[in-house]
Amino acid sequence: MKVACVVEYDGTNFHGSQYHPTVRTVQGELNKAIEVIFKRHLKTDMAGRTDAGVHANYQVFSFDRINPRMTEKNVKEALNSILPEDMRVRDVWFTADNFSPRVAAVKRIYQYFIYNRKEKDIFLRKRAWWFPYELDIEKMREAASYLEGYHDFTSFVSKDKHDDRSPMRTIYRIRIIRISRFIMVRVEGKSYLKRMVRNIVGTLVKVGVGTWEPSYVKELLDMKDRSKAGATAPAHGLYLYKVLFDEKFSKE
Repeated sequence: MKVACVVEYDGTNFHGSQYHPTVRTVQGELNKAIEVIFKRHLKTDMAGRTDAGVHANYQVFSFDRINPRMTEKNVKEALNSILPEDMRVRDVWFTADNFSPRVAAVKRIYQYFIYNRKEKDIFLRKRAWWFPYELDIEKMREAASYLEGYHDFTSFVSKDKHDDRSPMRTIYRIRIIRISRFIMVRVEGKSYLKRMVRNIVGTLVKVGVGTWEPSYVKELLDMKDRSKAGATAPAHGLYLYKVLFDEKFSKE
């Protein structure tokens, strides 16, 4: 049986989510806490990687359940008693032996927050992208509609010589909503490529300020050229909001 746990974290002081032996990461901190509790190293898997500075409301990790006496509540409380203050386990459930959060995920939802005011708010400097210029939400929505569906997202992927995955991806839906002082870009898809969501946001902002017409985004898909799209939006505005799984692995 596997333990599945939902972890939220402030990504400000992490060098990303994936374990690295020489820098502080989310997976590294979780691994240390698990080793303290269970007195042995246990392999952990996660639903998806987040870059340095990116936050998560709902990252999902799994590891083997080796102590049958511990309840879900016990595991949650034990982890939270050890994890650092910029991480917290939100939920724990026991699931099937073959559960892999990366493979079992059917949808991943990201939310990007833009603080759209003339004056900077220093308390939001690591929580949202401060953008002081007016943005045309309707044009951004029109542009985003071209990205929904199954496409080659080469123009929206930051190159990585170690990543040979196909650029073909499906975006189920993109919503752009003004919430008081913020503009939220919500992207729903099954899987993503390196900095794909942040590159999409950077491009939509270019449309929002009038640099490009919404139809240019459709042209970008056909160009398959990263250099023709917008700059990468800052990491601190991005949140992994939710991961959804097949029913057989979800918490009852």
